[in-house]
Amino acid sequence: MKKSILVIALLFPMILVAHSMDELFEALKNHPQTKLDIANLKQANIGKKMVYSKLLPKIDLVGSYDNYSTPTGMVPVPPNKLLPMVKNPSVAQPFSENIYRAGVKLSMPLFVKSIYTNAKKLKVLQNTARLKKIIDEQKNMSILVGADANLLYLDSLIKALNIKKKSLLKSKQTIDIQVKSGRLPQIASYKIENAINEISIKENSIKMQKQKAISLIYSLTGIKLQNAIDLEQLHDIQKNEIFLLKPLKENIKAQKLELQATKEKLYPSLALKGSYIYSKADAYNNDKSVNEHYSDIGIGASMPLFSMTNYRQIQMEKVKLLKKNYEYQKAKDELIAQTNMLEKSLKLLDKSIKLHKKNVQNQNELLKVAKISFESLRLSTEEYLRYEDAYIMAKAKLYEAQAKRWQTLMQLAVIYNNNIEELIK
Repeated sequence: MKKSILVIALLFPMILVAHSMDELFEALKNHPQTKLDIANLKQANIGKKMVYSKLLPKIDLVGSYDNYSTPTGMVPVPPNKLLPMVKNPSVAQPFSENIYRAGVKLSMPLFVKSIYTNAKKLKVLQNTARLKKIIDEQKNMSILVGADANLLYLDSLIKALNIKKKSLLKSKQTIDIQVKSGRLPQIASYKIENAINEISIKENSIKMQKQKAISLIYSLTGIKLQNAIDLEQLHDIQKNEIFLLKPLKENIKAQKLELQATKEKLYPSLALKGSYIYSKADAYNNDKSVNEHYSDIGIGASMPLFSMTNYRQIQMEKVKLLKKNYEYQKAKDELIAQTNMLEKSLKLLDKSIKLHKKNVQNQNELLKVAKISFESLRLSTEEYLRYEDAYIMAKAKLYEAQAKRWQTLMQLAVIYNNNIEELIK
């Protein structure tokens, strides 16, 4: 038993490791964040069933013991049956001061228009919950991709800084030799050493930023990512209808049905009702035990003639509908503007990435020339370090543009409801 626990303990950390985006997506689907949306969808399904259940018969088991100050009838007795009882005292009359009753009561709506309308409304809300689940899942996937893209950016910066550090350490060896020989002043060695220390400081700052991205991924998946996962786009974004507007449209439909149901509370309603009651008591006239059976069944109709509460509620639902229409239009305008901005940004980022790649190549060539000039003492330490910084800056801008492109792409994928699992590898 102890060996089994030890094996599980050793393997458990390995389970919480991901080597691909598919593994992260799968972990996201099994995380409480996603399960909460599933629970909300189930709740909406049950809510719809609860409304339909109001159309089913309701049967109650009833029982009571009643004590009266004067003899009271156990059941209604017609006059032609009561008169013979009065004439014959030996007959137990169904009247008593203490009566035991037991039986069942039945009720069932035959026509209540608002129930059917509420059922339609909850069906719409059920669809809203389904759409929200899809959107939330896609949003969380886009956050995962964006966080991983940020990790790739930060890892690339660290690698570039390490290359710069190696380059400076190599240059420092040359400078130290030249300082010892008197060809360079001691300050040159200090300057290069300060530049190396600055790299370590920047590296620590980047590692702190990495922890934030790793923490974000962990909060959504339960996986503590050790290394960034390489990303690959499999196809272009498919421009569909703005999917984020669909839940808002469904909410408007639901509110219209809510208004309709509130108006329908003023309509006539029909209900079936019935009961069966068994009563037992001691007759008041001769103390003999009496048992009586009594049942009834019928159809009742009702209609409110005046209900100020309902009228005020109708006014309230109209205002709510108006607000939801305004909210929809506001969200539509904002999303259209955001979509246009993101599409233009994506095109500009693609162009920028090409230019940044060219800049990296140019700065690399300039750095090679600067290094030769510096070693031959034709370039000062400050000028040489500026070429090192320019090369790193060019790389940083390239990696940043690449990360922004992934994040922009994910935002568009969510807006247009492109399946991120099929879009990203």
